[in-house]
Amino acid sequence: MANDHIEEENERSSVSRRRDFQDKPPAPFIGAEELKKWSFYRALIAEFFGAVVFLYVTIMTMVQYHLLADPLKRGDSSPAIGILGIAWTFGVAMFLVVYSTTNISGGHVNPAVTFGLLLARKVPLVRAVMYVVVQCLGALSGVAMAKLVMGAYEYNEYGGGANLVADGYSNGVGLAAEIIGTFVLVYVVFSSIDPKRNAVDSHVPVLAPVPVGLAVFVVHLATIPITGTGINPARSLAATVVWRHAAAWHVQWIFWIGPFVGAAIAALFHQVILRGASVKALGSFRSQSHL
Repeated sequence: MANDHIEEENERSSVSRRRDFQDKPPAPFIGAEELKKWSFYRALIAEFFGAVVFLYVTIMTMVQYHLLADPLKRGDSSPAIGILGIAWTFGVAMFLVVYSTTNISGGHVNPAVTFGLLLARKVPLVRAVMYVVVQCLGALSGVAMAKLVMGAYEYNEYGGGANLVADGYSNGVGLAAEIIGTFVLVYVVFSSIDPKRNAVDSHVPVLAPVPVGLAVFVVHLATIPITGTGINPARSLAATVVWRHAAAWHVQWIFWIGPFVGAAIAALFHQVILRGASVKALGSFRSQSHL
């Protein structure tokens, strides 16, 4: 009898785990009904303020790095922050922002992340478009605050945190760096929200911001010397608008096309190749056709 009871409990546990492994149904394509929900507007507010905080902290750090590296300002040529410090600032800031907004908006804070989730039918079109709008507005506000606090002269003198392709690298190399860097970030985002992982490890949803922050950190380490690291169109656009230099506008396309292409590849790789979403959809269609 005891063995029968144990086997019954194991079977129930197995069924429960299989149920947990099931993916959520795709989000509606348009999702206009979102406009009637207060939770939607709370999510927009969270995305806006997340972008404000992220851009204010990171742009302040980048401009301070160039300021402190100026021998005319410090009396020596050794920067006090360095590329490692900038990368850590971006990574930790992203971790904090994602951690504090995930339960409200999903913690995107990046149009490329939103675009990848839109392609994977994780968010509807209306939410995705509005997220991108408020992310850009929040980023502009954060950069403007950094310029106000630091002072227009020093902000403009030391590049304003704008993304540029470094001397010695072609625009093609810069575009490739942005595609690869964004692929890494968005792939980590998909992996951290994978329902299979959440079903196996109950603590994963709580820890999800950690790998996202680490992905931002390592990508910045790799690509700061090439493009200053964009991987976030809102961040690149905001710094370019506030800095107002033609050099940044000439390469702005790299920091939109690159992240969107990288996000699309990551969504395709994770959802279709690793998770077999297209195969599942085909199987579901066949099973329905026999009914």
